[in-house]
Amino acid sequence: MSVSTVATAPSICAPLPVLGRDVTVPLVTGGEVTYAALDYAASAPALQRVWDDVAAYAPYYGSVHRGAGYLSQLSTDLFENARRTVAEFLGCRDDDQVVFTRSTTDSLNLLAAALPAGCQVFVFETEHHASLLPWRDARVTYLDAPRSPRQAVETLKRALADREPHGPALVCVTGASNVTGELWPVRELAAAAHAHGARIVLDAAQLAPHHPVSARDLDVDWVAFSGHKLYAPFGSGVLAGRADWLREADPYLAGGGASRKVTRRTDGGVDVEWHESAARHEAGSPNVIGAYAVASACKALTEAGFDTLVAREQYLVGKVRDGLADVPQVRFLSLFGDDAPRVGVLSFVVEGWNSSHFAAALSAEYGIGVRDGLFCAHPLVRTLLGNDPQTQGECGSPEAAPGEKSLNAIRVSFGAGTPDEHVERFVRAVKELVTDGARWNYRTEDGRCVPDRSA
Repeated sequence: MSVSTVATAPSICAPLPVLGRDVTVPLVTGGEVTYAALDYAASAPALQRVWDDVAAYAPYYGSVHRGAGYLSQLSTDLFENARRTVAEFLGCRDDDQVVFTRSTTDSLNLLAAALPAGCQVFVFETEHHASLLPWRDARVTYLDAPRSPRQAVETLKRALADREPHGPALVCVTGASNVTGELWPVRELAAAAHAHGARIVLDAAQLAPHHPVSARDLDVDWVAFSGHKLYAPFGSGVLAGRADWLREADPYLAGGGASRKVTRRTDGGVDVEWHESAARHEAGSPNVIGAYAVASACKALTEAGFDTLVAREQYLVGKVRDGLADVPQVRFLSLFGDDAPRVGVLSFVVEGWNSSHFAAALSAEYGIGVRDGLFCAHPLVRTLLGNDPQTQGECGSPEAAPGEKSLNAIRVSFGAGTPDEHVERFVRAVKELVTDGARWNYRTEDGRCVPDRSA
C-alpha cells in the first residue's frame, strides 16, 4: 500500500487512552497548549489501562518468592502470571524462558554474558547501541549497512559462510529501526542464521509496541524488549527465548533469588547451587510492579488488536509523509527507500537548520516534543547523513548551508495513543518554521538549544 493511499484513508480507530493526554505546557510566545508527545521511540506514555491495573494492585504489594504471608503469596502469583502473559504475547515455545530485566539494553547484556566460549557475534552497524555494544567479550563481526532487505539477508549469508565452522555463533538484529522505523526481514535473517548453524536474537524494542511479535513464527532464538516503549513504566524489560545458554551460564547477578542452595565448606568458602529457571538471572528482589505493568500492556495491546493498531499508525505515517511532501527543504532518512514498510518512527533533516534549534522551536513555540541528535545509533545516522563525527553547530546558526551535509537529525515518533491533532499540528509547525523561521531567539546551554529568555 502506498503512503498516499494510507494518508487518504479515514481514521481507523480512536487512539488508546494514555497518561498525559490532557497535560498543557506553556509556550514562549504566550499561553498554553496541550502537549503533543511525539517521541514514542524514546519512551511511550503509559496506557491508562496499565496505570489503573498497577494502582489497583499497589495496596497488595508484597515480597516475591520469599514470604508466607497472603500479600507475598499474591504478589508471587501475580509475578509468575506476568511471566506467562509475556510468554504468550511473544509466541514463545513451551521450553523457552522469560527473564525479567531492566530494559532491552539490560536484556542484551545478560545474553552477552551468557554466550558460550568462543562465540562469534554478527551485528549490522545499523543497530541501536543497545544491541551494537554489549558483545565486548565476544568476537564481533560488524556488517555494513544494507540498502534493501534482500541485501541485508545476502550480506549476512556471506558473512556466516566465511566464519569458522562448528563454533557457536549469534546474529543480533533489530525488528524495526529506531531511526527510520523501517521493518527488517527478521524471518529471512533467522532462516539464514540457522542454515549456517548460528542463533539469532531479535531486538524488538521498536517492533513489539507496533506489531505482533512471535518467537515461534519468526523462528528467532531470543527476543528482547523494554516495557517503557510498550506503554508500561517502572523500568522493566524482557529477555525471552531458549533456555540452554542461559541455564549453562553463570548468573548475571550473584545473590538471593538466583541461588537454590548455599552451604559453607570446611575450608571457609561456600558452595552455591544456582537455579536453572529464569530465576537464575533475576537475583535480588524483583521489580514485580514493573513486570505486572509489562504484562498489563501486553494484554491491552492484544485486546485492542494489532491489525487495528497497525492500520491507524500507517494512517498517521501517511499524514506526515504526505503533509510534508511539498516541502523540499525536508528530507526523510531511509535505508530501504521511502516506500519501505515501517512503524511510526520517522527521522529527517531540514535544509539550512540546526536540528537542535528546530526541535527546540517545535517544543517552545508549538508544544511538540520530538527528539534530535543521533538517537543512540551513531553509525547508522552518520551513514544516512553521509558525514563524519563532528560537533553540533551553535544554536541559532544554520547546521549546514544549502547543499552541505547535516550533522544531526530530527525524529518524530508516535503510536497507539497519538491523536490526529498532534500529527496535524506537527506538520503545520514544520511548514511554518521552514517558511517563516522561528519566532523566538535561542541560545546554546550545556550543549542543548534552549529559548533565550533574557531578551
